[in-house]
Amino acid sequence: MKITRKDFLRLSGLSFLAAGAAGAARAIAGRGSSAEGRQAAAPVRWGMVVNLEKCRKEEGCDACIGACNTAHNIPHFSDPRHEVKWIWTEPFGTVFPFSQSGYAERSDVHLPVPLMCNHCADPPCVHVCPTQATWKRDDGIVMMDWHRCIGCRYCMAACPYGSRSFNWLDPRPAIASINPDFPTRSKGVVEKCNFCEERLATGISPACVEACPEKALVFGNLADPDSEPRQLLRTRFAIQREPELGTGPSVYYLV
Repeated sequence: MKITRKDFLRLSGLSFLAAGAAGAARAIAGRGSSAEGRQAAAPVRWGMVVNLEKCRKEEGCDACIGACNTAHNIPHFSDPRHEVKWIWTEPFGTVFPFSQSGYAERSDVHLPVPLMCNHCADPPCVHVCPTQATWKRDDGIVMMDWHRCIGCRYCMAACPYGSRSFNWLDPRPAIASINPDFPTRSKGVVEKCNFCEERLATGISPACVEACPEKALVFGNLADPDSEPRQLLRTRFAIQREPELGTGPSVYYLV
């Protein structure tokens, strides 16, 4: 059967209208499930609150570091020049140098502070990466794609918090017991804390949070005013690492 140009245009028009009607129906259906739709669209911004008073109750405790190292196949090198760290500690006075004021020295200046990637709202590491090996997810987690990383270390230079490590050596021989559920890295790539995004995907808290015996690490959705981190931030004074840089750290410290 031969179709004339007029018939073709008429059929095309009907198809277009049918497609439009179907799209409108889907949109109306989406609005109809208002509760589910609003819940699905609820904003998420993962963040951490560290209670320094609780953290220091058990002197020398490094349970959070050990749990992170085990979960993420972090190598241990005896030479500090080759150190790879996702969570580590530094003295309070080094982490917060501007907390000192004249002659009023703080008594906790030498006490350890646990540090990790701050998963900044505006991460400078992301801006400088030439291969997009590091990027920020919609939920605020700053990620690493080790297959894309070319080892230029621009991200390390851009990060004001020293939160990234470079694999100068093959890390695999320096891992005591490899966790088969998490990928190992290779020589020549950068790595850092990922807020245990692989655990969050299954509804499990970060390894460091779960391992802390004093429950000093509190993780949750900063965009939710009813979340535990937000409740703590409303009731206790908290500081961030160099917020004046405008990076918007997602890690807070209760002091």
